[in-house]
Amino acid sequence: MTEAIATGQGTDADWEAITPMSYGRWAATAQTHHADEEHQRNPEAAAVFGAEGAYQPNATRAALATLSAPVLLLAGALDLAAPPRVMAEFAAVFANATLVTQPEAGHFSWLDDPTWFTRTVAAFLE
Repeated sequence: MTEAIATGQGTDADWEAITPMSYGRWAATAQTHHADEEHQRNPEAAAVFGAEGAYQPNATRAALATLSAPVLLLAGALDLAAPPRVMAEFAAVFANATLVTQPEAGHFSWLDDPTWFTRTVAAFLE
């Protein structure tokens, strides 16, 4: 199943089977969030976001490197889509980045521990 997903051959059933791994805890809040997934997406925006020619990695990295504003990157310790080691690579692109890893959090870290998430973001914004 994960091999099929990694090679672009995953079925809807494969993706559904790994859904709990996107969250730190597959609790009621996570299940409700997942159940409402179709209302969280904008298909028109997604089509433009992933359109041919939309990505220019070298130009994007160069532009982000010139950003002097403080940048907060939050990683979920259990996030398989953007694990902390990958987020550390992203943080290295910015001139003034702070990387924080939220313990026991998955990809939707604000659901896994809203208090920790809010406190961390608020402290950064202060």
